[in-house]
Amino acid sequence: MARVYNFSAGPSMLPEAVLRRAADEMLDYNGSGQSVMEMSHRSSFYEEIIRGAENLLIELMNIPQNYHVLFLGGGASTQFAMVPLNLAGEKKKADYVNTGAWSKKAIAEAKRYLSVRVVASSEDKNFTYIPYLDKNSFDPDASYVHITTNNTIFGTKYRAVPDTGEIPLVADMSSNILSEDCDVSKFGLIYAGAQKNIGPAGVTVVIIRDDLVGNALDFTPTMLNYKTHVDNGSMFNTPPAYNIYIAKMVFEWIKEQGGVGEIQKKNEFKAQMLYNFLDDSKLFRGTVVKQDRSLMNVPFVLPTEELNKEFIKKSSENGLVNLKGHRSVGGMRASIYNAMPLDGVKKLIEFMKEFEKTHA
Repeated sequence: MARVYNFSAGPSMLPEAVLRRAADEMLDYNGSGQSVMEMSHRSSFYEEIIRGAENLLIELMNIPQNYHVLFLGGGASTQFAMVPLNLAGEKKKADYVNTGAWSKKAIAEAKRYLSVRVVASSEDKNFTYIPYLDKNSFDPDASYVHITTNNTIFGTKYRAVPDTGEIPLVADMSSNILSEDCDVSKFGLIYAGAQKNIGPAGVTVVIIRDDLVGNALDFTPTMLNYKTHVDNGSMFNTPPAYNIYIAKMVFEWIKEQGGVGEIQKKNEFKAQMLYNFLDDSKLFRGTVVKQDRSLMNVPFVLPTEELNKEFIKKSSENGLVNLKGHRSVGGMRASIYNAMPLDGVKKLIEFMKEFEKTHA
């Protein structure tokens, strides 16, 4: 069977070159006579993999020396607890911006450990925009400010990083990390689940500034304390070893493409093509205000639910899969992460044009 174009919000497409290399090395990694799935995480072979992945990410994101890179288990959802447990400090209060389903979950979890103030929300318009923020929006006494930089379900993104002054800014970047240039120095902590732009589900990247390590609440479990993992180089216990191996190859692939800056240009071109079609269409309609549109997740709808269902069915039959939108938005959603080739977006637009001719 021919490979399809997978528009899933996650797990998402991986670069074909990475998959082929993983297949070639499945039984014998680098002359070790074993698969990475089998090898000891304490071996010299694996030490090369995890340190190589760490160094590549530092290079790709230009991460300053006073930050640590961690590869952890538990998904980004575990970070909803780890962040307040480690950053609450003596003040035990934080500001959160509510821009969708994942920020709501982060807020709910943080409330178990500290006082949460929702400083702004776009829920009044079903999260179709990013609320305006300025430096005066935030409580100067807050332990940290939390944002979700790209909202996978609703297709919105921050165009600029909020200025929080001296308050550490924490960002869930699960669905847009490595998709565009990012000034890491503006953040105290960044976390991201892998299954969009990094690799398979099961590993989470955390980038944390040095001064935010070692301040966990007394009752924080050992495995949820960032210091545990900083002190042990992400290997306090057996890490998600194979997923980190795939992540390393994805980082290498990004570097081969010319780095994050070149990836960003490709992403902007792909997204603009699709948004231009939606803006000109007489049948399809995008759901997000133009100034806050995501480069990664493009939700759109047809005039009726019947047409939505027919489009999803027919598109899948034509090798364009996982276009069904989240139930809270409805319609369709095209997730066009880094590994989605330009040809995939072109084929989707061509199919949409044909569908429009038939149903206009």
